[in-house]
Amino acid sequence: MSMTRKVEKLISRRSFLAGSTCMALASCSTTTRSRSTTSGDPTRPNILWIIAEDTCPDLGCYGNRWVKTPNLDRLASQGLRFTNVFTTSPVCSASRSAFMTGMYQTSIGAHNHRSHRNDGYRLPKGIHVITDYLSDTGYFTANLKKAGDPRWGSGKNDFNFMVDKPFDGTHWNQRAFGQPFYAQVSFNEPKPGDWADNAILLSPEQRVNPAALSLPPYWPDHPVVRGAFGNYLDAIARLDRRVGFILNQLEADGLADNTIVLFFADHGRAMVRCKQWLYDGGIHIPLIVRFPDRYQAGTTHTELVSAIDITATTLKLSGIKLPANLEGRIFLGDKRDPPREYIVAARDRCDETVDRIRCVRTKRFKYIRNFMPERPYTQLNRYVEQKFATMSILRQLQATGKLTPEQELFMAPQRPTEELYDLQSDSHEVRNLSSSSQHSAKLKQMRAILDQWIACTGDKGAIAEDSSVLKKWDEVMKERHPLPHNFKTGRF
Repeated sequence: MSMTRKVEKLISRRSFLAGSTCMALASCSTTTRSRSTTSGDPTRPNILWIIAEDTCPDLGCYGNRWVKTPNLDRLASQGLRFTNVFTTSPVCSASRSAFMTGMYQTSIGAHNHRSHRNDGYRLPKGIHVITDYLSDTGYFTANLKKAGDPRWGSGKNDFNFMVDKPFDGTHWNQRAFGQPFYAQVSFNEPKPGDWADNAILLSPEQRVNPAALSLPPYWPDHPVVRGAFGNYLDAIARLDRRVGFILNQLEADGLADNTIVLFFADHGRAMVRCKQWLYDGGIHIPLIVRFPDRYQAGTTHTELVSAIDITATTLKLSGIKLPANLEGRIFLGDKRDPPREYIVAARDRCDETVDRIRCVRTKRFKYIRNFMPERPYTQLNRYVEQKFATMSILRQLQATGKLTPEQELFMAPQRPTEELYDLQSDSHEVRNLSSSSQHSAKLKQMRAILDQWIACTGDKGAIAEDSSVLKKWDEVMKERHPLPHNFKTGRF
């Protein structure tokens, strides 16, 4: 029997979750868990998650004509490529807390960026990280990392909760003989930073030509902005080399014929109006799934997928019965859950910057609700001011009256309470239709969906953090990302 048929036999549809958004968290199982001490079932597939940081679908296989990604392009030709995949948050810790549990970060109190690092906060009863479910049923779990060798990943967790031992080891070769494994490898690229080692440095002719790039209308056409976008694409080319190393190692170790590979990102690109924001640049990610026998190789899939669905689907591919309270859905297999009609994403405090934003996205429309519309889009965030070169250009050009109307939108002193975009005619989300009489019915519909989601999932975003937490983060960010003494921004 082929690996695909084995996997499809493992997948069965959940009757509880498929038709409803509501999750009764109070009914979560509290059964005591214990990790398996057996070597597991060698006929079950290995699972490998390859996780990029801060990456939109800006790859060759997704149609980007400037960046060269031969390894990821090859992976896509051997597997399934998904084009409408979105994270539940536009920042790493909240997003990772979600897809590592299969739950919205807002449902489990993990929505504020880098929260609960030293206060002992744990997941609600009945909620666990994916590796707990896998270890309990015989899988060896690994977060790949090798000291002194960045090719093996960063070992990043970044959870907004405490967990004792999320992984069994740091390499798949540490497992027992014949034991199936789940492994994940996280790469820093293309997040801003000095991550590159000599093995993946690009020669001048391999680098993107910034002058040739097409920029979205919300960024100024300026050499600094072009350079920043070019650097991001160059970092994706370096990421591709790291992915190639891992895939080659899987092959060399004789594991490729029994391993399902999933490549995706923790959220969108680290640039202005993308990371930390609920526009598509902040939450739209690539997803490539390759089966050992090349099931549906080279196919493209347009259904809406949330990153927490990757969790649910991985558990089913591993032969594990899904907990009834899991908020992710199964999107692969003959008995997959019904496709999503919409995805929901949330942004809350990022570093020292307090905010609360929610969005609902269908294939065609995006609805955004700003719960703090009195605050500007550009309220102070020292990480953004220091790391995103485009931000300083926007401020300079605004001061001299040289921004276009599309660029002025992001620099406004206040925000609209609601935003509505027709993505079919406005893929850059710069024409807000919330006041359009022609779209009043759609606005009302999207508004109702969000209201229902907030109530049904127990969105905890309305609960304010203690003032001591905010004070601490303000002090931390002043130290990590100092700004010039004459720097000026909004009042928040």
